[in-house]
Amino acid sequence: MAEEPEGSPPPQPPVPAPAAKPAAKPAAKEELTRRGFFSWAAVAWVGFTVAIGGCVTAMGRFMFPNVLFEPPTTFKVGKPEDFPPGVVDTRFVDKYGVWIVHDQGRIYALIAICTHLGCPPAWLETQNKFKCPCHGSGYYKSGVNFEGPTPRPLERARIYVSPDDGQLVVDKSQKFQWELGQWEDPNAFVPAA
Repeated sequence: MAEEPEGSPPPQPPVPAPAAKPAAKPAAKEELTRRGFFSWAAVAWVGFTVAIGGCVTAMGRFMFPNVLFEPPTTFKVGKPEDFPPGVVDTRFVDKYGVWIVHDQGRIYALIAICTHLGCPPAWLETQNKFKCPCHGSGYYKSGVNFEGPTPRPLERARIYVSPDDGQLVVDKSQKFQWELGQWEDPNAFVPAA
């Protein structure tokens, strides 16, 4: 070997090649800690409580269904002498949906429902007629239709004198139609005294 001249730095030992980096370890599954377990348990418990609360609410709503309170179908309106001849009494329209009419020696109860589409007609005293505001149907005091699209006259309800106290009793569960000839039925009117 040849000697190196003096004054030159000593030779460096060879540097080994850098070692290869070890392969990355697969991500280890995180361990479930006690705190994490109770956090998830709390979320599950809240969800369960909300679901049960919804079911109980629905069951409670089922126990109290919607109820439609309607006026009675049979009611007293007063004594026959309380209704003067030629007058349409409108006191019972809002509460019971009937007019009490004393006309041509008879007292009868007209049901306040238009036979066209079921709208509530109004009594127009100045024009001496019932007029439906929806489509313009008109009825005479007797309930017979004379104008508008209504197909038939108003219906009458059963009316009779109570044997207990002499008052007129109207029963809307029994109706009488003119086109079937039922207005002449003795239950469709009360003869005026």
